[in-house]
Amino acid sequence: MMEVVRIPVLSDNYVWLVHESGSGETMVVDPAVAGPVLAEAEKRDWTITQIWNTHWHPDHTGGNEAIKAATGCTITGPRAEAARIPTLDRLVSEGDTVSLGAIEARVIDVPAHTAGHIAYHLPGERVAFVGDTLFAMGCGRLFEGDAAQMYANMRKLEALPDETAIYCAHEYTEANGDFALTVEPDNAALAERMDKVRAKRARGEATVPTDIAAERATNPFMRAGSVEELAARRKAKDNA
Repeated sequence: MMEVVRIPVLSDNYVWLVHESGSGETMVVDPAVAGPVLAEAEKRDWTITQIWNTHWHPDHTGGNEAIKAATGCTITGPRAEAARIPTLDRLVSEGDTVSLGAIEARVIDVPAHTAGHIAYHLPGERVAFVGDTLFAMGCGRLFEGDAAQMYANMRKLEALPDETAIYCAHEYTEANGDFALTVEPDNAALAERMDKVRAKRARGEATVPTDIAAERATNPFMRAGSVEELAARRKAKDNA
C-alpha cells in the first residue's frame, strides 16, 4: 500500500517521497530542495499532493514553495512554527492526525532541536518520520530546547513498537556510531552494528531507515539513564 523512496540531496540530507497506491496520493517529507523531488516523482509518474514538514529549518522546508507552485500540493507542519514556515496550509501538533490516502499518521510533539519540532507516526505501516530528533545512534542538537525535552522525546519514541522503521533526515550514522563507541565501548550490539555501518558506507550505501529496536540497543541518547546523562553526552558529542 505504501512505498517510500529515499532522495539524497545537499551534502547529507534525505528527502522521503511517499506513495499510497490505493489513492494515488504522493507526499514529500521535509523537502530541502525542489528539483530532485519533482524529477523523482515525474520519473515514477506520481503526482505530489502533500508535503509534511517536521520543523522550520531551511534544509527541511527549502523546497516547499517551488513544489507547491508546481503541483498545488497541501503543506502540513508544526503549529508552533507557523510563523517560520510561511508556506503551511495546515497546522498540527500532538494529538492531531494527518492522512495520505487510507494511511493515517498521528502527530507527536518532539521539541528540543527546534522549539516546535514534530514527528509523524504511521502505526498501521510501522513507520515514523522523525526529522532531526532521532538519528541512527544519535539525536539532534539542542538548538532551541534543552536536554529535559530531548530526554522526554527519547521516552516517547522508545515506546513505539520495536519494528517501527525510523526515517530520519540525515546520513550521520557512521559519525554517531563512532561517538557511541566512546560512551559504551563494551556494547557488543553497538560494535557489531558499526562493523555493518562501516561496510555499507564504504560501498556508498545509505544506513537509514533504522528501527526502534536497534536504537534501544545502541543509541547513547536513547540509552541515557537521566536528563543529566543525556545532557553530558550531547555536550560531549557537540565538542567531538
